[in-house]
Amino acid sequence: MAAPMEECSQSVLNVRQGISRNLSSLGCSSSSRLAKKRALESIRKETIDKTPSVNVEILREIFHSDLLKPLLLSFSDPIDKSRELSIQLVHDFMDFVDAPDEILPYLVPCIAQRLAQKEIVEGAEELRLGLVELLFKVIDKWGKNLGVYVNDLVNICQKTVIDPFPDVRKVSCTCISNIAKQIPEHFHLQSESLINPLLQSSSHQHSKVRVLCIRTIGDVLQFGNPKPMERVTSHMAQRLFDDSSLVRQAVTEVVGNWLLDFIDRYSYHHKLIPLLLTSKADEIPDIAKTADRLWDEVGAKYLKENEEELKDQLHYESKDFIPPPDQDHRPNLGCRTLVSRNLSKILPGLLNDLTDWTLANRRMSARLLKVLLLNAEDNTTQHVAKLLPGLYRACLDEEKDVSEQVVEAAKLTGFYVGPEVYCMMTLPAISSNPTTGILMTFSALLAGTQRSQLRKHLKKICETLTHPEVYRSDKVSHQIQLLSCVDSMMSSSAADCTEVSLQLFFLLIALLAQAAEDPPRTKIKSSLEQLAALQSMDSTSDLFAAHSREVLDLLKGNFREWGSFSVERAIFDTLLIEAGPVIGSLLDDIFPVLRANLKPEKDPELRLKLFSLLSRLLLTASGTLNSQDHFKPLVPSVVQDLIIPNCVWHGGRTAAAIRTTAVSCLWALLKSGLMTANQLLDMMTPILPQISTLLEDDVYTTRLISCRVLQHILNICGTRLTPDVLHTMYMELLKRLDDSRDEIRLAVARTFVAYFRCFPEQYDRSLYKAHIETLYRGLLVHMDDSDSEIQKAILDVLKQAAHIHPSLLKQEVEAVKPKHRSLIYCDELLDHLTRRS
Repeated sequence: MAAPMEECSQSVLNVRQGISRNLSSLGCSSSSRLAKKRALESIRKETIDKTPSVNVEILREIFHSDLLKPLLLSFSDPIDKSRELSIQLVHDFMDFVDAPDEILPYLVPCIAQRLAQKEIVEGAEELRLGLVELLFKVIDKWGKNLGVYVNDLVNICQKTVIDPFPDVRKVSCTCISNIAKQIPEHFHLQSESLINPLLQSSSHQHSKVRVLCIRTIGDVLQFGNPKPMERVTSHMAQRLFDDSSLVRQAVTEVVGNWLLDFIDRYSYHHKLIPLLLTSKADEIPDIAKTADRLWDEVGAKYLKENEEELKDQLHYESKDFIPPPDQDHRPNLGCRTLVSRNLSKILPGLLNDLTDWTLANRRMSARLLKVLLLNAEDNTTQHVAKLLPGLYRACLDEEKDVSEQVVEAAKLTGFYVGPEVYCMMTLPAISSNPTTGILMTFSALLAGTQRSQLRKHLKKICETLTHPEVYRSDKVSHQIQLLSCVDSMMSSSAADCTEVSLQLFFLLIALLAQAAEDPPRTKIKSSLEQLAALQSMDSTSDLFAAHSREVLDLLKGNFREWGSFSVERAIFDTLLIEAGPVIGSLLDDIFPVLRANLKPEKDPELRLKLFSLLSRLLLTASGTLNSQDHFKPLVPSVVQDLIIPNCVWHGGRTAAAIRTTAVSCLWALLKSGLMTANQLLDMMTPILPQISTLLEDDVYTTRLISCRVLQHILNICGTRLTPDVLHTMYMELLKRLDDSRDEIRLAVARTFVAYFRCFPEQYDRSLYKAHIETLYRGLLVHMDDSDSEIQKAILDVLKQAAHIHPSLLKQEVEAVKPKHRSLIYCDELLDHLTRRS
């Protein structure tokens, strides 16, 4: 045995001799840069890199007794290369040494001296990295022995974790985690001082640094002082907005582990649960799956820890639970209990974030709200008073994604809470202030409600929605959301909506009456078709047949007070236009309304709109007013009570417009063929003077339509007109041949053609020769008009008039022929008279 010992001593002596000169160079302050470099390289060659390799026991002996202190002194050498080589040499020797009590008292303070000062002592970032890697190796090798050095270690990590060099930060995070795990009993006292540097570094521009910082924070709180959790959770929440999925994944895993194993987790459930549930709605499937798994584990552990308290709920849990639409997985009882017990603390802040100025915050909050409600289930009911006002505001978010998520949350609220509760709060809000946000939320609540729960509340809901203050609005957004409420009721209640069919029909007609744009109108008509289909009706015509009379009865309550902007008047218009043939059976209900509102003393704008409606209906009378052949007896009343009084002249543009619409209505009535010759002859006394007046109206359109009205009267009455009526007419028509508008003069010419067809065979030419002579002379004057089109039109009139008294006409033509500028038309007329004779 003595021989090996002597051999080992001799080997140690040989190595010492090989490195003695090099150690002298290291210790000499006057040694050059190159000398120190060669000395360190030579030491490596003589020890670690020597071939054949030196025995491990010898290396340990040499390192402990000869190399440790000189190498540690070289850590502070002014020459970068010397520091680098000495740090690397010590790092490599750590693989062989095994006496921490002899090394750590020198090594740890030396590293602290280089890295833990207020200002950076080690200026080279690669060397700082080398020192931190050396520290990591020490912690990894002798972590359990570092309790007495925890203060130095924490001081070092406080500085290195915020080092400008990212790689230093990464290794520092790993060091902190190792310290926390290996000596938690000592680390606990110092851990809080690392939180601020770690939080500062968690927003570093490199995502890998952020990931490591987050995981390190998790270890620091897990194994250290739990008090900083209050500060940390807000920073963790910010990292959930991180662009890097790796960072969000790290947050998810750290928070999940806290909820599973954190010593004081019950005190921070309300802070941690939102963080993990937010990850369940992450855009990256892997993150969402991780969050799902962790959340399920958290719930299962909570259930196990509180099994005695929750055993009744667990035992009697309903097996018939129906999940919301599109949800096939129900959270376990532990998850549901956790959320329900912490929802009162989570909800206020969450609702506030739903209206935050940053889009990312609003989007994340909306997603979280949906996940929370899925876990809260019917426990949402006790928080609905706070929840609904938040939904009213948030659903109007300008970002579509946020708005859609809030609407989905409102649907879940409707599913779990039920109409018995939410109607008590929402319906009074709609009645007092029917904003778009409230209606949008209510629509979503209805859409989420189960049919069996909604049935008995339909009437109460419809009573609120059909209140005038609710359905009256010219805002498109308001109309769309009110329509959405109707659609939600129909989709949720299905055939049950039959009992409120009238109210829904009235609402849809009211919305159609107020909708000025096409997209809403198309949707409303589609909803009418849906309402008819739910009641097994063939078409909307059946719906109008079932409810039109009842709607008219509802409108009769105040029709005498209508103005031009009355919504009820617009509903009346829309109902008559859309009802089609149905209104043929409602004439007794329609005409009292028209008669009351077309009196000359009523609002001019109102009369204009109603006359436009009446004209439209008269032009399609066979499919509307006269669909049941009941309208003809009412024609005299329409003319004498509605039209003629509004043709009387009054000053002003509005009065002129009314005269135009009134005479247009008379023209539509005559054109429809509903007025018989007998009815016209009986009413000729009031009609003819008024039409004669309108022929001289200041408005060109009124004069033109009046000519056409007179033409229709002549065509309908034919030869049954008396000579007195004929003689009255021609004087007014001759005046219009002097009109300033050629279109009217041509219309008068066409009217004259019809006029001359009305002379009967027994007309006394001798007795009325003076009238005929006046007629011929007046027409011949205009046959010499400067406009050739007028000349041709008058020529045609005179040809038609020739049969009354041919010889007289020939005589008048020959008398004026020399005075005409052109003889063509006179000659043509004389030829016609000659051929006729």
